[in-house]
Amino acid sequence: MLGGYFLTGRSPASRDRALSLNDGELVVGPLTPGDHDPLRHYAAATATRDWLVLGNGEQVSQAADRLRAGASPTDALSGFEYEPDPPIRTSRLTALISRDGGRTIVFGAARPSRAARLTSNVMTLAVQDLEPGEAVLLTTYDSDGEQVSVAAPFAEASVSARSGEDLLDEIWRALGDRFRIAAAVVDPAQGPKSAIQRSA
Repeated sequence: MLGGYFLTGRSPASRDRALSLNDGELVVGPLTPGDHDPLRHYAAATATRDWLVLGNGEQVSQAADRLRAGASPTDALSGFEYEPDPPIRTSRLTALISRDGGRTIVFGAARPSRAARLTSNVMTLAVQDLEPGEAVLLTTYDSDGEQVSVAAPFAEASVSARSGEDLLDEIWRALGDRFRIAAAVVDPAQGPKSAIQRSA
């Protein structure tokens, strides 16, 4: 079982980012020195004793702190809101992958409604016993590069990869070269220090 993470961007500010290892975490930070922006700079992968926590915002650290304090996976993923970045309202996505060989994955998503309602739709999805070649994907948007809409809650997919390097290559090829910034694959048992990465 492996966890994959990818980073894309449309605006210059979103593209001015990179992945790096820092204090045992896989961190999204600025390429150009400047102020910390909590919507663009965050720990993308961290680990507790039992879980690898992956996601697209500061909720990754918050969920990990809740798990360390004894919260259940569902409680650790509750109460989050989508990002305050109108008009897009970026979903906050988090994956908890058990460090016992990845037999259990719990996904959390705080998404805006596709209707006019401004409150978040908060979803948790537990997946067990994925077989080699099976994948579950959470993304923030559906976009053609011009129009942006809220993505489906999750997608099940097939991958041909049988190693971390192969999976990283498959993820990278699937991203549009106009928007891709970086991607990483992490072994949950080893934690973020095992991350293999690629960047534009």
